[in-house]
Formats: sequence, structure tokens, C-alpha cells
Amino acid sequence: MKEIQAKQVTETVDRLCREAAQFLPQDVQSALEKAQQTEVSPVGKDILNQLLENAALARDSGIPICQDTGLTVVFVELGQDVHVTGGYLYDAINEGVRKGYVEGYLRKSVVNPPIFERANTKDNTPAAIYTDVVPGDKLTIHVLPKGAGSENMSALSMLSPSAGVEGVIKFVVDSVEKAGSNPCPPIIAGVGIGGTSERTALLAKKALLRKVGEPNPDPRIAEVEKRILEKINASGIGPQGFGGRVTAMAVHIETFPAHIACMPVAVNIQCHAARHKTAVL
Repeated sequence: MKEIQAKQVTETVDRLCREAAQFLPQDVQSALEKAQQTEVSPVGKDILNQLLENAALARDSGIPICQDTGLTVVFVELGQDVHVTGGYLYDAINEGVRKGYVEGYLRKSVVNPPIFERANTKDNTPAAIYTDVVPGDKLTIHVLPKGAGSENMSALSMLSPSAGVEGVIKFVVDSVEKAGSNPCPPIIAGVGIGGTSERTALLAKKALLRKVGEPNPDPRIAEVEKRILEKINASGIGPQGFGGRVTAMAVHIETFPAHIACMPVAVNIQCHAARHKTAVL
């Protein structure tokens, strides 16, 4: 049994929160650079160039890429041979979020209760934490700050199985077109298919952790990703909604078995500042 101190978890989450806010992942950086080269709209090219300059300024000056540093979503893969000692795992994660946002001077955007007073918690806690127990003796922590502009564009539909592939494609494309400029394109579209209503929504969000443009290992699903991406980019929304060819950098689909009478589909859109950081303890 491998022991990991709760204090180490807190220190790791603290660091990941700060780094996610400041540093654009290399795969996202490369995707934006590719978009800048392929965009045909002069305005779109100029906007993409500004987004790249903004990312460079954040990286070099130590300030966040975006003022909306998001609600902190944390995906945990807990090895079954790991024992967290010296405190409760979720308390350790939330303390890391608290330190990262307060001491790192990141904007605090969490309010509680979500209705009535909506008072700011002043430290960006609690985080939205999701845990999978996996084989082995590693603890993997993914920190994904989720801003409101993109999160507000989430969509869920309980499609009839008879809708088939074409129904899925239409729902995803319609959801992105309805979102328009709100999620600050070029976006990444995370798509969940199957399971139950809550499971498919979680799949859509987890899909955002995949390396940008990396296809689903199932070639049939990968082909659907490609078709959706082509249709989204034919919409003409373009960078930041000012028109152009590059509305999305990627479409990532994750699936789960479903009930014979169900085909739930969820879309979770990520803005161009697709921030996330990972650590393995």
C-alpha cells in the first residue's frame, strides 16, 4: 500500500491551479498556431494572432490567460493501492484550490447558495471533484478551470435511439451554432454519448482533457468527430464570432453503454483558452 500525505495533495493542487490559469497547454498552443495559419478571414487571422499574443503575455508576465479563472473542476484517478494519510482527500483538494486562488491572486468566482443570496465564498471553493478508482498505486489529479462563458453553452438531449448518428451530429452542430460567439471560439467541443443523463454530461466534460485533435480510438467514432468538426467549421462563426473558417479546433467524443430505450447526448464547450494541468503522485 502506497501512502500519500494529504499535504502533498494540497501542494500539488495549489500549483496546478496557478499553472492552469497562466500556461496554455502545448497541444492547445499548437492548435491555435495551426488555426492562425489555415484561417482565410483576415479579421479571423488577426484575432487568432491576438489570442496567441495574449497567451505569450500570460506565460511571460505571470498573469492569468483570462480574467475568468473559472470554477475549479478536478478529476481524480485514485489507484486502489493508494492510501491518503494525514487528512481527507477532498479536504486536501479544496485546501489546494483555496491556496491557489487566494495566494495566487486568481479571481474567485464561486457563490453559495446558487440561488437566493449567491454570496461569494471568497476562495473559489468548493471545487467540483470527480473520482475514479483505478488499478495501481498512483494518484492522478487533473485540474480543469471552467469559465462561465463556455460552461453556460452546455447542452443535453435525451435523443431517441432512432435518431442515430445523423441525430447526434445535428444536435452537436446545432448546439455550437446556437452558442455562437458566447464561448469565445475557436472552441473545443466535448461530446458525451450514452450512459444516463448525468453520466453523458460528465463524459462530455472529461473529453476536454484529451489532447487537442487526438481522435477517438474507435475509427467509427473518430469519423463522426471529423464530420462534426467539418460542419461546425462550415458554420462561418469563426474566431471570437467575427466570421471565418475556424470555429472549432477539435471535437472529442466519449461514449458509454446506454439503456436500450435511451441515447443521451451532451455537449460541453471549452473556449480557446483550454486550460488544464495534470500531476501524478
